[in-house]
Amino acid sequence: MVSLLRKTLAYSRRHDYTGWDYGDGMSSRLLQALPIESKWLNIAFQETVKRPPINLRPLFLVEQRRNFKGTALFAMANRTCYQLTDGAGEHTDLDVRAETIRLLDWLLDNQCPGYSGFCGGHQHRLQHLNGQVGDPTDPDVVSTSYAVRALLSNADLGDRYLQAARSAAQFVVEDLDYREVEDGAIIDYHLNHGDHYTINAGALGARLFLDLYVAVGDETHLDRATALLDHIAGLQTDRGGWYYRDPADASHLSMDTHHNGFVIESFQRYAEVADDARYTDTLDRALPFYRSLFEADGAPRFDESAAYPRDIHAATQGILVFTYAGEFGRARTVIQWVLDNLYVGDGRYYFRKHRFYTQRITLMRWCQAWMAYALAEHLRVTSQEPPQRRRQLPLASCQHRE
Repeated sequence: MVSLLRKTLAYSRRHDYTGWDYGDGMSSRLLQALPIESKWLNIAFQETVKRPPINLRPLFLVEQRRNFKGTALFAMANRTCYQLTDGAGEHTDLDVRAETIRLLDWLLDNQCPGYSGFCGGHQHRLQHLNGQVGDPTDPDVVSTSYAVRALLSNADLGDRYLQAARSAAQFVVEDLDYREVEDGAIIDYHLNHGDHYTINAGALGARLFLDLYVAVGDETHLDRATALLDHIAGLQTDRGGWYYRDPADASHLSMDTHHNGFVIESFQRYAEVADDARYTDTLDRALPFYRSLFEADGAPRFDESAAYPRDIHAATQGILVFTYAGEFGRARTVIQWVLDNLYVGDGRYYFRKHRFYTQRITLMRWCQAWMAYALAEHLRVTSQEPPQRRRQLPLASCQHRE
């Protein structure tokens, strides 16, 4: 499996971690050349390149770009690969330390300017149904959370990474309007959030605060993470999962697989670094529901009611959640399903498997970055001795605790 991780990273490295992305239709040079700005025209381009069984992006002249979140995932996967291989004497021609620094520096250079702290977002424009357009300079908590995780897990490579990560707390508190509610706290997903609460974004905001708490020991970060997760625990359905948004009818998504995985992983992280009892009931109800989102052969369902499309991102999130739950056999079953159904060979993966066809499209973040990160985390956790397995993230900055 280490060989598979190395191949996955090698393919991505050959393309300089640059490629097409999910929902990147507004990066079409054809659209950019049109003299009008229209919500429905934007949606037409955005959805037309996203949904067909063949890749129309070359036809629409969609620009290939490097994704902020994807770069964070690649930085962590590269570092873990080094620890698993070079650190064990399996040297390669690549200076993985220099490669990791190159990716981390790219995150710093491409953060969104003008905010209260370090933050980032998608590298292409997004048309929201409420009429607002997300710009590449608009940050969000999901992208920022993974970038903070990458900076903290490599903080031994330079103090600037720790300092940037620490400043992200102010971005979440001030720019994303961290605010208390009756049963905890909530934050905005991004600056164009609308009149609803995106549950998985709140969970990943809590994860950001938890990672900062581990790194620097500031109890304020733990208090904020707890408040965010208290509110999310209260939004858990009787089935054990979470809708994409609150209220549920504010989104076409239901209790889809990969977003539920984000939520569960955040509760898992809390149990490891703070209090393994506070959310026991929450996880005891969440994990059986989450297992029901996967078939016996490891195939991920799209959500609680639809099997298809079977998405590689849903699979990779399953690998992570099951690995952190200690269900290594189940995680390996999901990996094998990906290899049997979405693996092209030579370290490259396809996007989605539908009932009657497969979308044979490789998206750099959605396919490559997530698979590299999931493989790296599975290998890292399973290579540890059992007493060490509870720590998900090897935060290299722990020596900076206050």
